[in-house]
Amino acid sequence: MTREDGRKPDEIRPVQIKLGFLETSEGSCWIEFGKTKILCTASFQETTPSWISDNSGWITAEYGMLPKSSKTRINREGAKPKGRTAEIQRLIGRSLRAATNLSLLNGKMVNIDCDVIQADGGTRTAAVTGSMLALWEACHLMAEAGALTEWPIKERIAAISVGRVKGETMLDLCYLEDSMAEVDMNVIMTESGRFVEVQGTAEGDTYDRAELDEMLSFAEKGITGLLKQQEEALKGYPRPD
Repeated sequence: MTREDGRKPDEIRPVQIKLGFLETSEGSCWIEFGKTKILCTASFQETTPSWISDNSGWITAEYGMLPKSSKTRINREGAKPKGRTAEIQRLIGRSLRAATNLSLLNGKMVNIDCDVIQADGGTRTAAVTGSMLALWEACHLMAEAGALTEWPIKERIAAISVGRVKGETMLDLCYLEDSMAEVDMNVIMTESGRFVEVQGTAEGDTYDRAELDEMLSFAEKGITGLLKQQEEALKGYPRPD
């Protein structure tokens, strides 16, 4: 199958990253996966959820799509989103918590906000990848200010979508490909090559072990490239010694 943008099956879309996008947030990242465009921010607050009894911190996330982020206008959601939005928020939050030593946040909570400006598939994976950078920038600022005495991020993470479209494995699905996919999968991995999360769903057909292995290999290749782009974007934000 020829992809609409001419990419090879194991090729990701062009990725654009800009850190420090906003002056009003401790951390902010503008990220583009092809036509998908998302603004991710990270902000610290001095209080944590009431059920945290020690001096540990917490990371929580909110995600939303602007009304005209897609061709069909999307109604704004209320204060308690449900369904897909709530699931993506939980995914972002737990992925970043897996990358962080929460005990080193010194009793602070990090709020991650992901606003989808334009959607063309892969919004949750772009949001995870961009949020990691926003979190890093925010921790860098807080460490320089003396609010964090030890570096809390264990290792960076990145995420990518992969799937089976008309019997062929394809990486980083755009909306058209995703809408036709027999299998839709989202993969999140660490710098050291460990899996944070794998979400694989048979949308129109089941898949076997060989196809699963191929999809994971494609995802690993894509994430390796994304981690290198993260590293390049973070050159102005070195990890404190």
